[in-house]
Amino acid sequence: MTKEPAITLEVIRKHGLNQEEYQRILELLDRDPTFTELGIFSAMWNEHCSYKSSKKWLRTLPTEGPQVICGPGENAGIVDIGDGQCIVFKMESHNHPSYIEPYQGAATGMGGILRDVFTMGARPMAAMNSLSFGEPSHHKTKQLLNGVVEGIGGYGNCFGVPTVGGEVRFHKAYNGNCLVNAFAAGIANTSDIFYSAASGVGMPVVYLGAKTGRDGVGGATMASAEFDDTIEEKRPTVQVGDPFTEKRLMEATLELMQTGAVISIQDMGAAGLTCSAVEMGDKGGLGVALNLEKVPVREENMTAYEMMLSESQERMLMVLNPDKEEVAKAVFDKWDLDFAIVGETIAEDRFLIRLNGELMADLPLKALSGEAPEYDRPWVETPAPAPLADVDAVNTAEALLTIVGSANYSSRAWVWQQYDHMVGADTVVRPGSDAGVVRVHGTPKTLAFTSDVSPRYCKANPFEGGKQAVAEAYRNLCATGATPLATTDNLNFGNPEKPVIMGQFVGCIKGIGEAVAALDMPIVSGNVSLYNETDGSGILPTPTIGAVGIMHSLNDVIRIAPNNGDTLVLIGETKGHLGQSALLAEVFNREDGDAPHVDLAAERKAGEVVRAAKAAGLISAAHDLSDGGLAIAAADMALASGLGLTIEGDGTGWFFGEDQARYLLACDDANADELLAMLAAVHVPAAKVGTVGGDALKLGAASISLSSIREASEGGLVNVAV
Repeated sequence: MTKEPAITLEVIRKHGLNQEEYQRILELLDRDPTFTELGIFSAMWNEHCSYKSSKKWLRTLPTEGPQVICGPGENAGIVDIGDGQCIVFKMESHNHPSYIEPYQGAATGMGGILRDVFTMGARPMAAMNSLSFGEPSHHKTKQLLNGVVEGIGGYGNCFGVPTVGGEVRFHKAYNGNCLVNAFAAGIANTSDIFYSAASGVGMPVVYLGAKTGRDGVGGATMASAEFDDTIEEKRPTVQVGDPFTEKRLMEATLELMQTGAVISIQDMGAAGLTCSAVEMGDKGGLGVALNLEKVPVREENMTAYEMMLSESQERMLMVLNPDKEEVAKAVFDKWDLDFAIVGETIAEDRFLIRLNGELMADLPLKALSGEAPEYDRPWVETPAPAPLADVDAVNTAEALLTIVGSANYSSRAWVWQQYDHMVGADTVVRPGSDAGVVRVHGTPKTLAFTSDVSPRYCKANPFEGGKQAVAEAYRNLCATGATPLATTDNLNFGNPEKPVIMGQFVGCIKGIGEAVAALDMPIVSGNVSLYNETDGSGILPTPTIGAVGIMHSLNDVIRIAPNNGDTLVLIGETKGHLGQSALLAEVFNREDGDAPHVDLAAERKAGEVVRAAKAAGLISAAHDLSDGGLAIAAADMALASGLGLTIEGDGTGWFFGEDQARYLLACDDANADELLAMLAAVHVPAAKVGTVGGDALKLGAASISLSSIREASEGGLVNVAV
């Protein structure tokens, strides 16, 4: 008889369960749980797996549309792109592991999101990441930045997926809790999509991939807790990744899917074998019985608890067509990966775990998922920000150089040059533009990818900040020529048990929901990461939006670099909004005022007319206006083209205001009047504001050489990292 540890109040607490939740377990079982059973409940009922604080609000998000094949609830979302093809994509966090062990935390975050995509039958075609670190001067920032970037590059480059976009930000609110949000997308045929719901009684349950070790045991529970001074003790809960094994696993899985052997399949991610088996059984209305002595392991004397909660990487669980066992095994033998029948589906609503014939767990399977706690957390609405205090006039040239030379707004080339963004030879627009663009191999179609959020906006005004994250993603796609299709979200917040934090979450969700509905960009997948706090200090609310758009021809792609002699046209209304702006943060070290308010009708109209202008052959380049306003957009276009820009106008608000629904367009001068007429016809405000040429950026009376802008931009991030 296996001797398991006794269950005490301290053991219950360490498993992330409160007294009420433990009492619910006692009621469901009508007895005390075993230690293994407690671990299983802990894994399935933690915040990371059950979404117990967020489910109520996630249900309010628009998730449907004619383009949506599969919305939230599966490994990834699926959207139709025509011609019998679909795009499969998702974004997920690996925040806590990356803070504890930056390289492996980020690497396995990349590995996990790639498995989410190819588990559904899609070959990954693109990756992105959204990274948030503490202030540049903090003693851990350099280590975290270098480790995370190296981990993402090390895994993604070896696996062979191009990393085509993303974000990097720095703020003191992330000093004790960095954020690593990983995005992946893949292409599949709509006739060859695979889901996770088990079907058929007595079907073999098969373990695929790498062997199970003790790495990552309790990782999902750790990811649902705040950090404190015991953080170093959590290091063993971080998984270790092997990208070459993942590459073999993908090829084996995609080959296996062509044999007819797969009834259902599920990635082993958070909570490992526990979560994958429970989700497959629950979705299929079946029970599951596992025999753990058949699980391939790489360490001796592993207990049932360790095997069920291990988060070792590069593993899958499959329900197998028994007639295809030999065919399926031959595929995995070919790729030198484990293939082991470890259990079967059963008719009863049970989750039965045996080890060497001894029953280690006997649980009602549906209760692990369907009976998970669901909380309606108290929340308070974020109060309206105080009106913005006066902003002193600035020297335009000095302010521009300060912003472009800052860690937050300088060139990200140091990051993306460490990623293979050209592998596969289908990347059309590289990192550094509004969105990355990748060709759908063998077709004229291209897909655009972007991720966006402005956490300062979300802190000041969660509703408008949530709207703005979606609106900026929409603009980035439109500025690249893409028609937006759908979104995925990665909702990063502090402790939801604090009404103020929960109020931020609710406000952002309401804003996101309104925006994705208005802009026809439904949420098809996502992730919630809560308890991003250390010693009671939480992060900025950071609801990252990943978005995908489509172009049906390479001719639809809009570049960011204008041509010499082009006329510049600003579209959208400029009021000079400076609240929570880049200018305030970087030049004045201030974070006050309201976030800019987003007119979603204006956003949609402006985005549509930009795409229409490209289709009519009227524009040569475009860039959306966001952080830093017109001045930073102009600097970006100047650096991209190597040409000077002359922008007319005057005033701090004109050059650095962050009003929304705006783009800077470049067109041949002969087309300018026709472009303005097109804009006027749909009632989009627009005006000629300048020209392209020379070797300086001229903003009103200020003139800044391109060489000085480039020098500042190229040094800002490098000064933090090196």
